[in-house]
Amino acid sequence: MTQPEATHVEVLIVGAGLSGIDAAVHISRAFPDKSYAVLEQRGELGGTWSLFKYPGIRSDSDMYTLGFGFRPWDGKHAIADGPDILHYLRETAAEYGVDEHIRYHRKATTFEWSSDEKRWTVTVENSETGETETLTCDFLFGTSGYYNYDAGYTPDWPGIDDYQGELVHPQHWPEDLDYKDKRIVVIGSGATAVTLIPSMADEAGHITMLQRTPTYIVSQPKIDPVAETIKKIAPRKQQAKLIHARYAAITIGFYEFCRRNPRAAKVILKRWARMHLPKDFDYDKHLTPPYDPWDQRLCVVPNADLFRAIHSHKVDVVTDHIERFTSDGILLQSGEELKADIVVTATGLDVVAMGGAEFVVDNELVDLGDTFTYKALMLSGVPNFAFIIGYSNASWTLKADLVCEYVVRLLKHMDKHGHRVVVPKVRDDLKPEPVFDLTSGYLKRAAGKLPVAGDKDPWRLKHNWYFDKKFLRSSKIDDGVVEFRA
Repeated sequence: MTQPEATHVEVLIVGAGLSGIDAAVHISRAFPDKSYAVLEQRGELGGTWSLFKYPGIRSDSDMYTLGFGFRPWDGKHAIADGPDILHYLRETAAEYGVDEHIRYHRKATTFEWSSDEKRWTVTVENSETGETETLTCDFLFGTSGYYNYDAGYTPDWPGIDDYQGELVHPQHWPEDLDYKDKRIVVIGSGATAVTLIPSMADEAGHITMLQRTPTYIVSQPKIDPVAETIKKIAPRKQQAKLIHARYAAITIGFYEFCRRNPRAAKVILKRWARMHLPKDFDYDKHLTPPYDPWDQRLCVVPNADLFRAIHSHKVDVVTDHIERFTSDGILLQSGEELKADIVVTATGLDVVAMGGAEFVVDNELVDLGDTFTYKALMLSGVPNFAFIIGYSNASWTLKADLVCEYVVRLLKHMDKHGHRVVVPKVRDDLKPEPVFDLTSGYLKRAAGKLPVAGDKDPWRLKHNWYFDKKFLRSSKIDDGVVEFRA
């Protein structure tokens, strides 16, 4: 007989993607006697990796740092396909018993904190029954990321309703979409576009990558020969650690190099790309953005697959602005018209904070855009709450693992000292700074929606895993900034 689900848990984790699984494993291993549950608004775990179904879906970070620290990635591919990543997440959830704690089809809509009761009351919509449920928890852990799972971002282009072909957003890819021998225009130049295009190129008739602004693109081996050598010669217990250290150093080191030496970085990126491109390809027009490397995220293509697709002449790149849609394509400001049977709008994400749920603290609605991030994992004035937002310049899990470790330290400190409440307090004048050190369009559109960082420790962000690792692992829990109450 199935036991009824508890209406109170000590730790409630919201989101069963990569971050939620990471959080659940850390909590369950550190506190085997604490009750916890994971809410997931969809019908399966995996987050990004179960939501997106478009051709070629893959990681845009190496798997050796995207894999969990407690269960290193042991696959052959440094850049892995979406189904392989989803399989890895499902295996991890099953191995550590997390899958038994996930409550599917549960969308949290309101989080209400009561200082009198010293607990959160969470209002949840059950999409299977249509009913509203309520549960309570002592500590709330937000692991739902920062984008809207219900819909992606599509600009309101003139004439879009006149278009008679198929219009597809990658976030809602039709399983039965037939693109064989079709003329396709993919609008966008980010990670989704550079993934889709080479994956579709063999079957499609022709693909045009239509971009308003170019993106820096760098090729990376799908199978890393150095990592494979380490697996052969290093002791088994040291292999994962050595490969992880290698990729962390390369990723973060190159980011720092780009930020400090943008002119040299541009030269290097151009040289690397031109090795794989046709001699007559206009690199400066189509692959040189008007900003410095890492002002926006670099796009990674495994084994130069996008460049090879351009070489095949089945893929063209057009850098122009959309004037309007027509019945059978897109008219550009230059006067050129792109005919298309299918238009794919790889135009980005719709950003929401904490899954779009409302936060209420002692009957007052919290404007998340007015809060400061404490150590990039808690919010000023919001008690008993932590969240995970990964790095934009390195793999998501590098940050997620550190946050989970810190939350474990925090909860152990509270248990040891009999504290039931913890809340960060802003005690100095802080200058607000963006949480992300990027100028990407989806982040600009999110201005005012997301919490902000400050210009002083422990409110400011370094965007550097090496700094965060030392800071989060060794900094005092009771640092005079957070307030504890019994």
